[in-house]
Amino acid sequence: MTEENGQVPAANENMSRVRVRELIEHFDLKLVSGKEGLDREIIVSDISRPGLEIAGYFTYYPRRRLQLLGRTELSFFNELSQDERYKRTSQLCTAQTPCIVISRGIEVPEEFIISSNKRHVPVLQSKMQTTRLSSMITNYLESRLAPMTAVHGVLVDVYGVGVLITGDSGVGKSETALELVKRGHRLVADDSVEIRQEGEAELVGSAPELIQHLLEIRGLGIINVMTLFGAGAVRNYKTVSLVIHLELWDQSKVYDRLGLDEEKIKLIDTEIPRLVLPVRPGRNLAVIIEVAAMNYRLKNMGYHAAQQFADRLNDSLNDR
Repeated sequence: MTEENGQVPAANENMSRVRVRELIEHFDLKLVSGKEGLDREIIVSDISRPGLEIAGYFTYYPRRRLQLLGRTELSFFNELSQDERYKRTSQLCTAQTPCIVISRGIEVPEEFIISSNKRHVPVLQSKMQTTRLSSMITNYLESRLAPMTAVHGVLVDVYGVGVLITGDSGVGKSETALELVKRGHRLVADDSVEIRQEGEAELVGSAPELIQHLLEIRGLGIINVMTLFGAGAVRNYKTVSLVIHLELWDQSKVYDRLGLDEEKIKLIDTEIPRLVLPVRPGRNLAVIIEVAAMNYRLKNMGYHAAQQFADRLNDSLNDR
């Protein structure tokens, strides 16, 4: 596995989708009508409060969004004539509309039930207040629908810093992770790391469910880190803050000895720092990664050892 153009090699990159039945299970919603549409997919995290649409303005109706109606929308809806109510619900229930959610446990009007059954658009009911429900569903969808990529590597929580260790197969990524776990740090994922873009500059890594808490050591096989070292040796997810690439020592290559030039690497839409560590007998990679994580934290606090050394060196030369 190699890197080209500053990109970490990825197994795949896609956008997730959420089915309506998953939303029902997660928030314990009540299905009122439109059960034939339970496998409809929600592909955007934005939620629509169709107040203008109920008033009759459908020019910019965001039909692909989840439609959330509260007391305000339904109280206005009930003041319309029966013909208008049927017309509005028919326009709200389109082939692209994933579902309609009614909050506060409000009784679902008959017009919604008829139109939703006709168009196979699920109508769901929740007892939660509208604003709280909107916030919770938005957070859930943003997390589930975030852009995702699967990276070949190991993710470890070192002193609170999510360190993604990459490198060619057999270079020692898993062995280094095992040594870090023995030194009190926590394993997040081995071999395949699923990374989601949550927020503008936040990458969250986790392990696929099939290999969660497992570590593969050549010659030893697969071990369960949580079983061997306890629950404190693992965690389910961690923000990726630093990439450390391991490569076999190349005598012809000049490696960075000061640390003034910070290399960046792009994962999905976010750039994060990247270090290259040459591997050869006698180097304790676990200790070096620990120091790299602590140094990363110091830089975030405003202390840059290499820069301060360079400044002192320049001052010394200028004084001569």
